[in-house]
Amino acid sequence: MKAEAIIQLRFSSKKQLKVVLEALKPETKTPATRRSRVQVNGEGNSLTLSFEATDTSALRAAINSYLRQTSMAINIIRLMEEDSPIKRPI
Repeated sequence: MKAEAIIQLRFSSKKQLKVVLEALKPETKTPATRRSRVQVNGEGNSLTLSFEATDTSALRAAINSYLRQTSMAINIIRLMEEDSPIKRPI
């Protein structure tokens, strides 16, 4: 059985998209398992994650992994923006 999914996420800026895209790209080059593949693409302010897997369990695992990594990258971006020296009182 083959399982597929496409997830599209919209970001508030192209800069955020670029950071997340660059964080995810290395993961697509060497998949953790042969049971699934992922392609990541960015266009405008949108990130598209295209998943292919041998079964629904592998698909679910791949989706969860990439969404966790995406969430982590977004949280790091937010923390860095909050801690920016420009916004910090002197």
